[in-house]
Amino acid sequence: MTAATAPALELDDLNVAYTVRGIDRPVLRGVTLSIAQGESYGLVGESGCGKSTAAFALMRYLPRNGKIQSGSIRIAGQELMSMSEDGVRNLRATQVSMVYQNPGAALNPSIHIGDQVAEVFEIAGGSGAQARERTHEILGKVQISDPARVMRRYPHQLSGGMQQRVVIAMALAKDPALLILDEPTTGLDATVEAEVLDLVALLRGEFGTSVFFISHNLAVIRRMCERVGVLYAGRLVEEGQAETVFTDPRHPYTVGLLRCIPKGGLRKDVHRLDSIPGFLPQLGADLPGCVFTDRCGLAREICREHEPEFHQLGGGHASRCHFHDEAQTLPRTTPSHTEVPKRESNGVPVVKAEHMAKTFHQEGHDVRALDDLSIEIRPGETLGLVGESGSGKTTFARLLLGLTEPDQGSIVELEGHPLAPRIAKRSSDDVRALQIVFQNPDAALNRRFSVRRIINRALTKLVGAKGEGRDTRLRELAHSVRFDVRLLGARPAQLSGGLKQRVAIARAFAGEPLVVVCDEPTSALDVSVQAAILNLLADLQRDKGVTYLFISHDLGVVRYLSDRIAVLYLGRLMEVGDAETVFSAPHHPYTEALLSAVPSVEGEERPRIRLEGEIPSAADPPSGCVFHTRCPRYLGAICEEQEPPLAEVERGHFMRCHIPVDELRRLQAEPPPPRARGSQAKTTS
Repeated sequence: MTAATAPALELDDLNVAYTVRGIDRPVLRGVTLSIAQGESYGLVGESGCGKSTAAFALMRYLPRNGKIQSGSIRIAGQELMSMSEDGVRNLRATQVSMVYQNPGAALNPSIHIGDQVAEVFEIAGGSGAQARERTHEILGKVQISDPARVMRRYPHQLSGGMQQRVVIAMALAKDPALLILDEPTTGLDATVEAEVLDLVALLRGEFGTSVFFISHNLAVIRRMCERVGVLYAGRLVEEGQAETVFTDPRHPYTVGLLRCIPKGGLRKDVHRLDSIPGFLPQLGADLPGCVFTDRCGLAREICREHEPEFHQLGGGHASRCHFHDEAQTLPRTTPSHTEVPKRESNGVPVVKAEHMAKTFHQEGHDVRALDDLSIEIRPGETLGLVGESGSGKTTFARLLLGLTEPDQGSIVELEGHPLAPRIAKRSSDDVRALQIVFQNPDAALNRRFSVRRIINRALTKLVGAKGEGRDTRLRELAHSVRFDVRLLGARPAQLSGGLKQRVAIARAFAGEPLVVVCDEPTSALDVSVQAAILNLLADLQRDKGVTYLFISHDLGVVRYLSDRIAVLYLGRLMEVGDAETVFSAPHHPYTEALLSAVPSVEGEERPRIRLEGEIPSAADPPSGCVFHTRCPRYLGAICEEQEPPLAEVERGHFMRCHIPVDELRRLQAEPPPPRARGSQAKTTS
C-alpha cells in the first residue's frame, strides 16, 4: 500500500501505560481505529478516558513515565513504532500537526507572531524572505484580516480566537497529512468557536487534510466529523458514522453521555438532566469484564466476568456491549420531570443595579468596560448573562461583589439598601449575602488545605460557627451538595473536577447567601459532570430560594438554568427578557448571531450568521449603535449616528435596536442578505 492510498492514520491494538510508583498502569487498552485520507474522525469521552493520551501516543510524545507497551501506529503508511527518533521528528515536522486546547500556552509570549509562524517555513527550508511572505499568506488563509499588523504583535495582544487562528496557521503551514485537534474550542465564545470550526472545515477542504478531533463537546463533534469513536477507560466502546452514533447509540455509555446534554426546550423547573452515576475506574484498574460495568444500569453477571466483543452492527457501526440491542432502555438515574412551584415575590428585587459603569485606564486610554447598565434581579430567579469575551460580563459580576470599584454615580442595592462600592467597606452580612462560584475550582481552592479546612474556614468567617455546631453545619453542607463526607479529609488534588466544583459550591453556600454569582461554573467540565452540577444548582435554588447570576458562553446551559436572559455587547445591555422569549425570534441581531453559532447535538442548526471582525475596542467604541460595525441587519446612517435606547418591545422584553420588533420578526424568518459595507456579516448554512 502506497502513501497515496494508505489511511492517514491507523492504530492497531494500541496499548499504552503510565509507570506510577514502579507499576505499569494501563491507560489505553487495545485501541484500534483508522482515519481515511481527507476524513474527519471524532474521539469523545469523559476526562481521564485516554483521549489526549491517544493523541500524544500517535505523535510519540508521551510524558516521561508513559510508554507504548504494544500495538502499531501508522501515519500515511509509515510505521512509527520502528522509526528512529530522527525519523519521528521529521514526521512531526512534515506530516503531522497538533492544535492544543490552550492557544496561549502554545505560543511563545516573548516572540512576535510573525517570527513564530515564519520559523515553521524556515525549518522546511525556506529563506527568511520566503518565510515572511508565506507567513503573510497563511495568516490570510485563516481569515486574519490584517496579517501584516498581526505579524508585528505579541500573543497577549490577540484575543483567544485570534490566537487559535494563529496556532491553526502554524499547524497548516507544513501542509500536514494529519491534523490533530485536542479540545481546540474549549473556553471560546460561541461566535469565536463557530468561526474556528468553520475555518477548520474550510481549510480541510482546501488542503485535503485528515482530521483527528478530540473533544468532550458532542455537538461540536457532530458538526465537524463524519465518523466518531467513543472512548471509556482506555477502551473504544462504540464507533460508527457520526449521524448513526448520535441518533441510534448502541452502548449504554454513549446513551448516558447524550442524555446529560441540556437539549433545546429543556428547562430546570420542569426537566432534570440525567447523569452517569459513579466515577471512571482508577488509573490501571484491573477490568476483566466490560470496562463500563460499575456505572451501567444494564450490567449483569456476564458483564463483570467477560469483556464483550466489538459487535459489528452494519454500516461501520460497532458496539462493545453484550446487550447493545437494549442500550437505549438504560434506566435513568434521575427522574425526567420535576415540577418546581413558582415562588411568590413581594416585588422588591434582591439586587438592583442602576447606571453601572466602569472605566479602566490602560496605556493612556480610558477603556469603558461597562456603560450605564441598569438591571434588576428578582428573588429566587436565575438571570443568565451572555455575550462575547470583552462584553463586560465578568466586570459586572465584580462590581456587584465589590471586588472592583465602579465609576461615580453607579448604584448597587441589595434588598432595597445600598451597598458600599468596595467589599472592604461592606458589612459582614452584605458580604455573606453575595457569594461567587468561579470557573476553575483548581485556582479557587487552596491546594494545601483539606476540604474540611476549606469549608470550615468559610463557616468561621461568614457565620462565626465554631466547635460542634460548625461540624454539624459542615456535614449538612456536604450533604446538600451531594459530597461524600468520607472525602472531607482529602485535598483538592485528590478529587475529580466535579467534586472540586461541589466543594466550591459548598463554600459559597456556607453563609446561606441571598445571591450566588456563577461565573462559567461548568465550562471546563465533562457533560456528565456538568449535568450533575446543573441539577445540583437547580435543587439548591428550589430548596433555599437562592438567586443566581449565571455567566456562561454555553447558551444551551444558560437556556436550561435561566429564568431571564441579559445580553451584553461592548459594555451595553442589548437585550433582556424571559429566557424562552429571548431564545425565540424576534431577538436583537446580536442575539440572533450568538444563537446561530451554537452547534446542536440533535443536528438541527440555525442558518449560520458570521460576524466578521473583532469586537471593537472599548477604548474607542463605534458611534451610534456600538454593534453597527458587525450587524447583519445594518440599516445605514441612523445606526452610525444614533444610539438606540433600551426599549420595551413586548411585555418584559427589552431591546436596543432601531428596527421595530415586527420588522425584526419578519426579517428573522429568513436569512439576512450580505451587507454592502466594508465589514459585512454573511450568512452560511
